[in-house]
Amino acid sequence: MISKKNPIDMLFAGITAISSFVVIMLIAGIFYVLVRESWPAIEKFGVWDFITGSDWNPVTESFGALTNIFGTFVTTLLSMAIAVPIAIGIAIFVTEMCPNMLKGAVGGAIELLAAIPSIIYGMWGLFTLSPIMSDYIEPALKRITADIPLVSKLFEGPPMGIDLLTSSVILSIMIIPFTASISRDSFKLTPAVVKESAYALGATKWEVIKHIVIPYAKIGVFGGVVLSLGRALGETMAVAFVLGNNHKITTSLLDAAATITVTLANEFAEADNDIYLSSLFYLALILFVMSFITLAFAKFFLLRAERKYSR
Repeated sequence: MISKKNPIDMLFAGITAISSFVVIMLIAGIFYVLVRESWPAIEKFGVWDFITGSDWNPVTESFGALTNIFGTFVTTLLSMAIAVPIAIGIAIFVTEMCPNMLKGAVGGAIELLAAIPSIIYGMWGLFTLSPIMSDYIEPALKRITADIPLVSKLFEGPPMGIDLLTSSVILSIMIIPFTASISRDSFKLTPAVVKESAYALGATKWEVIKHIVIPYAKIGVFGGVVLSLGRALGETMAVAFVLGNNHKITTSLLDAAATITVTLANEFAEADNDIYLSSLFYLALILFVMSFITLAFAKFFLLRAERKYSR
């Protein structure tokens, strides 16, 4: 309870309240600007037709967001599928298996990986990862899956290294540190007495990790995954270097594609008429809503898990 007679407490309460209100106003202001700037495109294309439209042609002033939404979802989901198991494995190794003399070095490397600018990832992906993918990894995947009809369709076409698969790999490398560092901190919060009791009862290292460490830290791990998801949805420069800018829906991971962020980065300066510019703002609005809904659902499930865990 804040005492009304204490001016310092009242000042502190006022500053914190204003700060919280500023955050809400910033979000509302961004949403208002996006809606205002995209309104001409909303009036011309509507909501459903724009979201489901796959035509993106500035010459004929025909725009649809489906190809961009498709590319955004594919790169995000694939990068998360690659990054989350690796990140959790890194966190388990650092907290439970890594020798003490190496823990500092490995932890510092994880934090350094998170501090590298995305433009550096993009350049490294274009000049180093892309040739490796096109010369070795993608041809190997084509050979391995050649006799599996459904899976082989995911690797149709010539390996180019500028495609959905390469962009997902570079994106997964970027988001690994976020999940790994938060998961590591969550695993460290597991009470040592609980683990020692399990070992005293004859549990193996794997059993302790599976039945004690991971369940105890699952809420924190989920928070790290959500943070990585937000980063993956909004990443631009690294993906722009290795994805291409091909507005089409493809079933092959070896085809170039487009995401909302890459389209905004590549075409914003080229928008030479009002409806083109408004359509780009419309894409930004869709990304804003997608991120908000995704994080809202994640927060909802996180709160449910917290309540269930606290019972």
